[in-house]
Amino acid sequence: MNDILNKLDPRTKILLIPVLSLLTFVINKLPAAALLLALFIFLRLNVKIPLQNVKLYIKLTFVIILFILILQMLFAPGERYILNPLIPHSIPYIGGNGSLKWDGVIITLIIICRLSTLFIILPVFIATTKPYEIVMGLTKLGFNYRTSYIIITTFNLIPQLKEDARTIMDAQKLRGVRIFEEGSFIEKIKAYPSLAVPLVLGAMRKAQHMGTAMDARAFGAYKERTWLLELKMKTSDYMAFIICISISAIMLVFNFFLV
Repeated sequence: MNDILNKLDPRTKILLIPVLSLLTFVINKLPAAALLLALFIFLRLNVKIPLQNVKLYIKLTFVIILFILILQMLFAPGERYILNPLIPHSIPYIGGNGSLKWDGVIITLIIICRLSTLFIILPVFIATTKPYEIVMGLTKLGFNYRTSYIIITTFNLIPQLKEDARTIMDAQKLRGVRIFEEGSFIEKIKAYPSLAVPLVLGAMRKAQHMGTAMDARAFGAYKERTWLLELKMKTSDYMAFIICISISAIMLVFNFFLV
């Protein structure tokens, strides 16, 4: 599976990403959303890309998910109640108001499946496509080369920012600062400026150096871009389109007619 994805034309993967992303938002029932998520987890495991940083992902999104859950249970439409009324009648003036609904829980689970699916799709695409292939594919699809270069540079900076953040935290540990490992949630929030400020300044400095290097090489001096390699659609690319369309059709039928 990994070899097949690596050999696909980058234009194929670039076109399939929006289609699959749109599919995740069109599906609006929990069984279909969960099935689609399971399908992409299976795909990611088969391309030998481990589900890294799962714990970090859960920690970062837990507060957001909890907030969404509370809002949906309070305000989502529905008549299946967990608690109704939320405020007992015995409380003057406000008693008998509010309710917590099961429908809000279902909507929250659907949102979680959608977000998780999107977080799986993009790493699979990036891990199986070289940066210059992405730039070439975007350019061949009609994007301006400068725009394509900016997009791929943004993706390339994300791992670098993570490495810089790890370096800053290691430097703080050498100075006896271990808040990010042993501190409470409030202490970590208070300490984040000490991590964010040098990280942002370092990113700005690298961007300035990159701009200087690009100017020195006359980046963008020519409107037309020449390529060492040429892209050519193969049978596997057309098969990928057929499989994607088939899966999308099956998922839509399952979502709207079978559940």
